[in-house]
Amino acid sequence: MDAFKLSEIVIYPVKSFGGISQQSAEISDRGFKHDRRWMIIDSEEKFITQRTHPQLALIKTKISHNKLILSHKTKDIPPLVIPMNAMSVEITIVNIWDELVEAQLVGKYADEWLNEALGFKCRIVFMPDETQRFVNRNYAFQNEIVSFADAYPFMLIGEQSLEDLNKRLNEKILMNRFRPNLVFNGGKPFDEDKWKRIKIGGVKFSVAKPCIRCTIPSVNQETGAKGEEPLKTLSTYRAENNKIYFGQNLIQEETGTVKVGDEIEILE
Repeated sequence: MDAFKLSEIVIYPVKSFGGISQQSAEISDRGFKHDRRWMIIDSEEKFITQRTHPQLALIKTKISHNKLILSHKTKDIPPLVIPMNAMSVEITIVNIWDELVEAQLVGKYADEWLNEALGFKCRIVFMPDETQRFVNRNYAFQNEIVSFADAYPFMLIGEQSLEDLNKRLNEKILMNRFRPNLVFNGGKPFDEDKWKRIKIGGVKFSVAKPCIRCTIPSVNQETGAKGEEPLKTLSTYRAENNKIYFGQNLIQEETGTVKVGDEIEILE
């Protein structure tokens, strides 16, 4: 019997910005604590991601002493420090995948920093605890809620699946192109495609559906440059009905904590 172990945990406090690798993470009612609770929006209150603005990859994130700290990988500008308990009281309605959701504006100081760092006009918002954005009803199990993540609280990928892809590419790529929350080792490539329910450490998860890939994996997360790979290669063996699949979307069945090294038990 194959042994599967959790090898990496990543949270992305700001949607489409750099992630933070952690040794352990707390699972809240809408995904990992702090995961995608912030997001940037355009002048029409619509969400912005690396799909249209690949330079978002160049913003590094860090959480320290109850503060979110943003810095730029290449521009020599001082970091932006956002105290987590000091969002403005101003609420706006934001549009994420045609869903209208209430969010708090962080503040003008943060917007000005981002405009300079990214080179275009935008604002940053925060999802307060009172906001409830529901997981797609077709895949939800008990009206679960989600942060500003695309649609599901977690994404899981096996190291072996990436290894299989890298064998087919001229230039190897890193796992961060796919922006998973949970990475595991063990087993064979794409074992995760067969799973329906799993337990990581002491926490049970339901496997909702395979992840349909957009153009973000074609953005180099170190440089912000966009290319044809790995989507070109993935389309030759991981496509169905003109959609490319890589990784699995998960929904937590309970709260708790997971840590690197936890065993993954296949329940179904």
